[in-house]
Amino acid sequence: MTKETKQTEKVWFVTGASKGLGADLVQQLLAEGYQVAATSRTKQALIDLIGERNDFLPLNMDITDNNDVKRAIEQVVDKFGRIDIIVNNAGFSQIGAIEELTAEEVQRNYDVNVFGPLHVVRHAAPYLREQRSGHIFNIASIGGYVGNYAAFGIYCSTKFAMAGYTEALAVEMEPFGVHTTLVYPGYFRTSFLEKDSVMLPAHVIDAYANAREIEAQHLNVISGRQPNDPKKAAKALIELSNQSRPPVHFFMGIDTAVLVKEKIAIIEQALADNLELTESTAIIE
Repeated sequence: MTKETKQTEKVWFVTGASKGLGADLVQQLLAEGYQVAATSRTKQALIDLIGERNDFLPLNMDITDNNDVKRAIEQVVDKFGRIDIIVNNAGFSQIGAIEELTAEEVQRNYDVNVFGPLHVVRHAAPYLREQRSGHIFNIASIGGYVGNYAAFGIYCSTKFAMAGYTEALAVEMEPFGVHTTLVYPGYFRTSFLEKDSVMLPAHVIDAYANAREIEAQHLNVISGRQPNDPKKAAKALIELSNQSRPPVHFFMGIDTAVLVKEKIAIIEQALADNLELTESTAIIE
């Protein structure tokens, strides 16, 4: 292979890398010899995790700040001379029934989960286009494909939004030799559902017993018992990056296949049940 195509010379840029899946991915990448830039709200958290080394660039970055994201990506290119693989991993879960959540709570979840990754794509894409190579991983959630969870509607909606623009992004970037993969993780055993990682509604409406039940299930039962290993997720992402034709859609986790098949069956049934009415709106010439 030429110098430009050697996998371990590619530069990875991972957001939300101080804990969870991002932290495991960064550690695995460095162990395999890749060059890695990683972001967190606190650079010191990354240094505490990894230490200081020439093949690692820890960065403070506010993903909600367009200019700060631009600055961070410029620093990556200044240090390593290129940027190849983007992993939009930063995000958090805003819990609460739709009626409960304030406009500010909803906006904050969208700022981080939707607009933040768009900032990253916007400023990384020129480098990838010029290189005519690269790979963008947008980390959504199985909740970006299956959204029928009381108390998680807003969070799921942010991941549905990411899914929508990632499908378009894949088509837009393909002519430049840039791959795009939308990742739908299931439940991974990270700190994502721990009480200091999720945001609870500031104003609770007692009538939403179903929302409280699902909240309690996630925070008290599922958290710490998730069926998937984030270290194996890191290896899966690296394997995808090595594929010559990586998928646009990748469902990640032993729990995702059943949920996807159930959703497909529901949609197919809904279409079949009202197909005549669906097609009744056609203009008959």
